[in-house]
Amino acid sequence: MPPLRQEQFLRQRYRAIAAYTGLIFFLLGFLMVAPLCALLAWPGEAGQAWWFLLPGGGLAALGAGLWRSLRPSEPAPLTTPEGAVIIILAWAAAMLVGAMPLMGAAGLNFTQAVFEATSGWTTTGLSVVDVTKVSHLVLLYRSTMQLAGGAGLAILMLAAFGGPLGVGLSTAEGRERQLVPHVRRSTRLVVSIYAGYSLAGLVALRLAGMDWFDAINHSFCAVSTGGFSTRPESIGYWNSPLVEAVIIALMILGNLNFLTSYALLKGRWRAVFRNGEVRLLAFLLPVGIVVLFTTATAAMFPSLGKSLRVAVFETITALTTTGYSTVGYKGFGAAATLVFILFMLIGGGICSTAGGIKQFRIYALWRALFWEFRRLLLPRSAVSRPEIWDGDNREPVDDASLRQIAVFVFLYLALFFIGSVLLTAYGFSLSDSLFEFASALGTVGLSVGVTSPTAPPMVLWAETFAMLLGRLEFLVVGIGLVKAVRDGRWLICKSGT
Repeated sequence: MPPLRQEQFLRQRYRAIAAYTGLIFFLLGFLMVAPLCALLAWPGEAGQAWWFLLPGGGLAALGAGLWRSLRPSEPAPLTTPEGAVIIILAWAAAMLVGAMPLMGAAGLNFTQAVFEATSGWTTTGLSVVDVTKVSHLVLLYRSTMQLAGGAGLAILMLAAFGGPLGVGLSTAEGRERQLVPHVRRSTRLVVSIYAGYSLAGLVALRLAGMDWFDAINHSFCAVSTGGFSTRPESIGYWNSPLVEAVIIALMILGNLNFLTSYALLKGRWRAVFRNGEVRLLAFLLPVGIVVLFTTATAAMFPSLGKSLRVAVFETITALTTTGYSTVGYKGFGAAATLVFILFMLIGGGICSTAGGIKQFRIYALWRALFWEFRRLLLPRSAVSRPEIWDGDNREPVDDASLRQIAVFVFLYLALFFIGSVLLTAYGFSLSDSLFEFASALGTVGLSVGVTSPTAPPMVLWAETFAMLLGRLEFLVVGIGLVKAVRDGRWLICKSGT
């Protein structure tokens, strides 16, 4: 392409990128002021309203201005790298602007506020907020962040306002699989399923014994596999088998790939049980429960019922990357801690609200091991094509896909190693460092005490970037940054000449 035409093309594409980023900014601004509806029940907290109105309203106004002035005359498809640029800009705004209400209304410093906002939007659940001392506005704001972050900012924008054609934007945010061929209809179905789970969870938790405010917050954070709580004891505050059962159901639903959820709601049970992620989940959960029960909880609690409840709940909260808890973890032994770390690294379903490496990748690598053994036993002239059930269809998995999965897992584990070493450099034990960084990178939210208001700022920043990379998947972040820097340098050079 001639340089002049390429320059015009890039400028046109970045106008579209800025316009669609503006739409997400507008949505973010609306989400930031939405918790103010709590003033109807607690009007005495109106003095904190400006901390939500000013940054939220300002971001919404900026977004509306970008959209009105730069929107393309006709919707055009976005590539995945272009979508990645939008996602990086949107999530950077969510982290930085979203921190402002926490600085003003919760009294956090800048590092703590960015950490808390990132933990919210990424549905992690690690927290430096004392929930006994902050207002209802702050508590509802934290839960709203997790509800929106679980669905995905791009998905909410596409469902609410429409947007670019194609799957570039949703793919960049980790939602490359569509429920139906039409992208906008697919995103609306995802949001509808998600909202239905949240509403059902709210009602179920209220019936289980929570008041309405607690039920709203915990439903939002359970179905988003987020884990923020209104109580310092988390779900352990209620010590209720019924509350725990409802939370477990919501965590598992949030863990499922939305394609699997859609098949479940359509009554396609055969497709659900054939799914590799569901099979892996059905294998890992009993193994984890048995290990936790035999090595830790059986000796920690006097009754069999309590020991089983704790083992079941804590296993599910770790594997689904939710981060709710019913007990502390200091009394758990090495075997139980290892299970927690492994499950937090594995994480939930791909294209779900959960984090981690993702069960699909683990299942694909496990199956690849058997394919390799089988290939070695076949004649050289034989053709073997590995396949995995995806819904009602057997989908082929080629060598290129397996290489991408292997590279992702390698990078993920390398980052986990580097982050854990950094935490040990600040004096934390190796076990605690591995646990805490696995929780941050997997967007889980379980903690052994490393994350606290008194944690060193560098530890909080390391966990902040881990949460962001874990939520967006660092390959997307890398693609977006490389494209933005490369195109920016090219345009600057051309403008200078």
